Amino acid sequence: MRHVLKRAGRCAALAVAGAGLVVGLAGCTGGTLDIGSKPRAPEDSIRVTPEDGAKGVGPEAPVLVKLPSGRLERVKVTRVEAAGRTDVPGSVSDDGLRWTPAEGTRLELAAKYSVDVVALDSHGRRTARHTTFTTAVPEHHFTAYFKPENRSTVGTGMIVSFTFNRPIENRAAVERAIRVTSSPPVEIVGHWFGHGRLDFRPQTYWEPGTRVTIDMRLRDVEAAPGAYGIQQKTIAFTVGRSQVSTVDAAAHTMRVVRDGQLLATVPITAGAPKTTTYNGKMVVTEMFDVTRMNGATVGFKKKDGKGEYDIKDVPHAIRLTTSGTFLHGNYWAAAETFGTANVSHGCVGLRDEKGGSSVSPAGWFFDRTLIGDVVEVVNSKDRTVAPDNGLGGWNMDWPQWKEGSALE
Repeated sequence: MRHVLKRAGRCAALAVAGAGLVVGLAGCTGGTLDIGSKPRAPEDSIRVTPEDGAKGVGPEAPVLVKLPSGRLERVKVTRVEAAGRTDVPGSVSDDGLRWTPAEGTRLELAAKYSVDVVALDSHGRRTARHTTFTTAVPEHHFTAYFKPENRSTVGTGMIVSFTFNRPIENRAAVERAIRVTSSPPVEIVGHWFGHGRLDFRPQTYWEPGTRVTIDMRLRDVEAAPGAYGIQQKTIAFTVGRSQVSTVDAAAHTMRVVRDGQLLATVPITAGAPKTTTYNGKMVVTEMFDVTRMNGATVGFKKKDGKGEYDIKDVPHAIRLTTSGTFLHGNYWAAAETFGTANVSHGCVGLRDEKGGSSVSPAGWFFDRTLIGDVVEVVNSKDRTVAPDNGLGGWNMDWPQWKEGSALE
């Protein structure tokens, strides 16, 4: 991710799914629309406590969402864990300016929380914000965060991924304590990215219908001197149908293949010559009915520090990398752009309508996509996406992948 932020022309995003309308915050655009030329109205200022990215938050810490004016339309505070998501109960005040948890609510230790907010300003304009924070881990313990979610159905490119709240020194012990198996059985190998992330995958994409089980036996495992695991649980997910979509940046098309059969060839726009799209295999990790994209999140700033663009209602957004490459609906570029020119800041754009249309190319693709589906970009004048940027491990061959295991 660090190498992305040093160069212009790359999308970036922070977003998670909420109930009903799904929202997020991102930085990416395409076409010639310059929404960033308009100053942000004060009504757009959604204030969230704890602050975004806060760590070590205590169980009694206040959780608060508030506006200076306007109205909170939806607030969703969620505990995100390997076994699924648990909503934090709460309510919006009568004046619509504050959300607070239900009385007596206490945060769980060693947990990750997400906050998703949709608000209307005094002019009826909708805006969104997403933040995350993590609570304190008991002294001398470590914890792991996992994807995909328990009991989910995913695409054939899904990679099992663990991130840890502290550096893992005894990587072999931790890897040995996480057992990933499948039915039908295939060889599944772990690969470490540094000391904070461990991914698992088979040699090739999963077969449709495969059931994958993860046995986490981290309790009392010593990951570093004096740091012991606290988790012991079993998680499972199912692999659905196969869908691999190939984006040809030079031809401005995307071929969508389902179970070996071509569903459609869709016209697209990819990254412009100075802000090209990564090549390589990327896995869908998040999907949003609507998300906010702000150029300031990736260094596209004007002299006054504001983003060159700020699009608050990008429809049908599908995350492909951690650094922010999205495949999303685009309603601001001219219709003839799709299939003929590359004009984005690194994302892949499909034609859409403002507010999102289910019959547009973007809506059509969104409705046929699963977390874990593969989107491969070819013929772009850029390098191959890094294997740790999102779930990019399929860009490593099998011998390279196996070399990243801490086990013999």
